[in-house]
Amino acid sequence: MSTVNATTQRLGRGGKIALGVVLGALAVLLAIYVADLAFNRGNVPRGTEVGGVAIGGMSPAEAEAKLEQELGGVEKNAVEIRAGSQRSTLVPEAAGLAVDWPATVEAAGVEPMNPFIRLRNLISTREVDVVTTVDEARFAPEIDRVNGELRVEPIDGSIAVENGRAVEHAPENGQDVTNEVLREYVTGQWLRPEGVEITKLETLTPAIDESVLKDAMQGPVRSALDGPLTVRGKRHGDGEGEVAASIPQERLGEIVEFPVVDGKITPLVHPEAAEAIFAEQLKETETEKQNARVLASGGVEPSVDGIVVDWGKTLERFEDRLLGDSPRDWEATYKEEPANFTTDMAQNATFDQVVGSFTTGGYSGASGTNIGIVARAVNGAIVNPGETFSLNGHTGPRGAAQGYVESGIILNGRADTAVGGGISQFATTLYNASYFAGMTDIAHTAHSYYISRYPAGREATVYEGAIDLQFRNDSPHPVKIETSVGGGEVTVNLMGVKTVNVESVNGGRWAHTSPQEQVVTGSSCIPSSGIPGFTTSDTRIISDLSGNEIKRETQTTVYSPQPIVRCGDGGDSGPAPAPEPPEGE
Repeated sequence: MSTVNATTQRLGRGGKIALGVVLGALAVLLAIYVADLAFNRGNVPRGTEVGGVAIGGMSPAEAEAKLEQELGGVEKNAVEIRAGSQRSTLVPEAAGLAVDWPATVEAAGVEPMNPFIRLRNLISTREVDVVTTVDEARFAPEIDRVNGELRVEPIDGSIAVENGRAVEHAPENGQDVTNEVLREYVTGQWLRPEGVEITKLETLTPAIDESVLKDAMQGPVRSALDGPLTVRGKRHGDGEGEVAASIPQERLGEIVEFPVVDGKITPLVHPEAAEAIFAEQLKETETEKQNARVLASGGVEPSVDGIVVDWGKTLERFEDRLLGDSPRDWEATYKEEPANFTTDMAQNATFDQVVGSFTTGGYSGASGTNIGIVARAVNGAIVNPGETFSLNGHTGPRGAAQGYVESGIILNGRADTAVGGGISQFATTLYNASYFAGMTDIAHTAHSYYISRYPAGREATVYEGAIDLQFRNDSPHPVKIETSVGGGEVTVNLMGVKTVNVESVNGGRWAHTSPQEQVVTGSSCIPSSGIPGFTTSDTRIISDLSGNEIKRETQTTVYSPQPIVRCGDGGDSGPAPAPEPPEGE
């Protein structure tokens, strides 16, 4: 008896029917499968898409034609490329990318023989990457650019000191995409509607990670921020007792930082900042040195040696006190600071050599009166080593009460008169004498426009309370100012010990400007034909007495044109100019 018959006998009538149905269904499915094989032989698998365009079930020729129709010119569209949190874009055509349509369809394959895969293709879709042709000359630099935009550098952890406490900033990983991976993803996925999503990323770890931060916090950071630092000093001179200078906890960040150096957190100590904080508090424990002074009235004001903190010795173990085991509370070390210009030097000072000299002339009678008064006030003044001479400070007020009279000045760029006019001629003479004496120029102001009787670029104006002439004596010897007025001239000599020779080199004149016309009303109007303006320079060369150059200094002066002034009896001559400080003539 056959197996089927035996089975049929066991199943009974109901079983026979069921078996028949199953066998019939299988026969139908087999017929459908055979028909599908026949009709779709060589076609692209169902559910296939390229760049979002469905080509499943089509013949290769149909699929290729549809792709070219739907996606032709897509190379001109920018493609977004994503890698983690980073974004970049690339225009395929500019990057030398193009689609090989026949190869792309071929890569999509054909319907498989496996019935289960064929069934799956009926109910799902799959995206097939394009087959790309690449122009390397254009593609390589674009890949480098995109790579740079997708790369994220790791961020080292760091430690900052804020209000005397350590504040940690956590490290952050970075990312990188190799050119090989980027090339693989871009050439395969650039046609996808959603862009290119790169998932093969390399993690870049920072040099300063959590473990390095922990080691630093438990080591040098803890030591550095372990309470205030205190230097104890003793008062000298008239005072008594101790002064405790402290750097409190909240100011420790001013003297220590924790930067990353060569991949490590390295303490950076600022002893100069510590010295400044301590010095302000220990100032009262020091005795300031005072140089001797030769007095104009005769005699000598004696010198006083100082006692100051020896910061070199006081702070020689400072780093170990901050970071190591040395005490954070210690005694200051002091040293004597001798006066630079002693009593003996002052008593033996001589004023028998001309250190610097200058003469000017050509002033009016009224100006001569004022020049004589100021010259007598300055005559005999002594500028000791290290001292600064101020013309305004030395003379005080220069008004009618002091005997000064009206004379020519410059006001708002034109000639005018005022009490004290002419003082600037003395200022120019004194300035030049100090110039050739090698004195240090502290403050001087040139006239707004050029006055021909003065050396261009080497002259000075003054005005009480606003414009001053100041120079400092940086030589080791005092100088005495001697003045003389007479015969239409004023001379200033600086007397002392000559230590330098001075040469003046004028740089010529350039950038000439033309005067503009002004109409001025009123009885005080002084007509003028105007003077052109220009720019000039002066170089001072200072040499020792053997001819060796010590230094050279160049200054540039810009002279405005003196306006053409026409005196009128009325009418609108335009808005009045903003007032300037008057300048002595």
